[in-house]
This record gives sequence, structure tokens and C-alpha cells, in this order.
Amino acid sequence: MKIQKLAQQTRNLLGLLLISIFFAGSVVAQDPLRIIAFGGHPDDCEVRAAGVAAMWAAMGHKVKFVSVTNGDIGHYAMAGGPLALTRKAEIEECGKILGIEESVMLDNHDGELMPTLENRKTIARLIREWQADIVLAPRSNDYHPDHRYTAILVQDAAFMVTVPYFTPTVPRVEENPVFLYYHDHFQRPYPFDPDIAIDIGPVGDQKYACMAALRSQFSDWNAWLGGYHDEVPEEEEARKAWIRERFEARDARVANDYRDLLIEYYGTERGNAVEFAEAFEVSEYGSQPTREELKALFPFFDE
Repeated sequence: MKIQKLAQQTRNLLGLLLISIFFAGSVVAQDPLRIIAFGGHPDDCEVRAAGVAAMWAAMGHKVKFVSVTNGDIGHYAMAGGPLALTRKAEIEECGKILGIEESVMLDNHDGELMPTLENRKTIARLIREWQADIVLAPRSNDYHPDHRYTAILVQDAAFMVTVPYFTPTVPRVEENPVFLYYHDHFQRPYPFDPDIAIDIGPVGDQKYACMAALRSQFSDWNAWLGGYHDEVPEEEEARKAWIRERFEARDARVANDYRDLLIEYYGTERGNAVEFAEAFEVSEYGSQPTREELKALFPFFDE
């Protein structure tokens, strides 16, 4: 076991070194970007944006993940405070793996989130406190009410973060952030239409280790709910490999679905070689970046 642990630590160190080398040519003399991501539950930011988060963090940019509910009913065998504490510990461990600044969980009950004025002010304060350049969130057409209302709350805060006397105890953002939606497969009222797709292959080890750290969600709850709980390996390394395989397949579908966009950003050779990707759509709310401005906000491209 000691040899396996040492080998894993060595791979992690080599991975971080390769990431630093990979991004070295892209780092520019500027203030760090400040990114805040919102999700309905303590896994949503991680699933949709762990790759880009790890890449931003490796370049010295500041990333904060916010779960708008505490996930306290998302399990088949426990609930309430014990589950919320478990979920909180898991996202904090995930944040350490990704190297991001903060992973926080708001104290709203799972399944009970509502688009209230109080919650809108909370979201606006978080964006203003972070002085965000980029805000990530789900789209509002989604099967889960917590996802939908997280989206609505972020949209409702998108303009208000610039208004001085809305949540006046926190300074407004001088320039409205760029708001972006995570990738999804929902078709009505309109399908996801990405503006940028990112190769997350260089940080795959970090993202999929993060997914494995969210054990109560992916090894327990999702597997039980989906009827394949008996497929989850009991041995820990086998379980991690099983989780990795599932999420690699998911991110491979994103890469294949948006291959043309990857080629557009990376060029033909590199774009065709991308195995795993995350994709984002610019919201009509907030600042509207040009293509070059968008590339500067996702500074992962060789020029």
C-alpha cells in the first residue's frame, strides 16, 4: 500500500509539473482572474467545471465553488445534518484536489430552494464579495427545481450586482461579470449552444479524483437511484477507477459533440486530438465578451 501511495503522489506531482509547463506560455502579466461558480447541490459545480477550475487555479487565478443547497436529502440511507456535513467535507476535499480557493455550501435544504428576494441578495453579495470577473451557473431549463432556481437566482442577480444600493453593505462590481452556463442536454425551450469548449485532458487526474471524492453522491446516491449500486466496486482503488471511467465517458461525449468548436479554438490537429472537454455558453445577461476577450478569460490556448 505504501508503494501504491508513493506512486500516486509521484504521479500527482508530475501532473502538476506538466500542467505548469503546459500553461507557462499562456500566463500574462495581469491581476488574477476571479471566478465564482454556482451549483444547486454539492457536486454540480464540480461535475460541470472541475476541469477549467483546476486549470485556472494552476495559473494562479482565484476560483470559488458555491453549492446553493446543502444536499441534505440526497441519499438513500441518511439525511439531515449528518448528510449535509458529509457533503460539505466531500466538496472541501474536492476543492483541495483541484487547488481552488474555496468550496462553500449555503444552508438551504435540498429540494426546497426558492427564488426569493433574500436568496437573490445572498447570491448578489457572494458575487460582489468575490468581485467576480466570471460567473458560472446552470441554465434554467432543467429537471431539478434546485438547479432551475439556482439558475434563476444567478440570472436575477446578474444586473443587480452593479447597482450600488442593492445589498449596499458590499461594494458593487465596477464592471459586470461575464455570466456563462454549464453544458447540459436539455432541449426545451432551446438546446445548449456553447461559445467555448476547453480541453481538460491535462487536468484529468485532478477532475476524476475529485469525482471519486464525492463518494456519497456518485458511489452511493446516484448509483442507488439509477439501479446500479451493485456495480460499484468495494475495493477503493477499483471504485476510483470505476468513477473515472464513467466521467471520462461523459466528458468524451462533450468533446465529440462540440468537436467543431474545439477545432475552431485549438486548430485542426489539436482540436481533433482532444479526448475530454468542458463547454460553456455565454449568457445574454452580464457583459458580452468578444471572441478574443473570451479567450483571455479562458487563457488556456497556445498562440
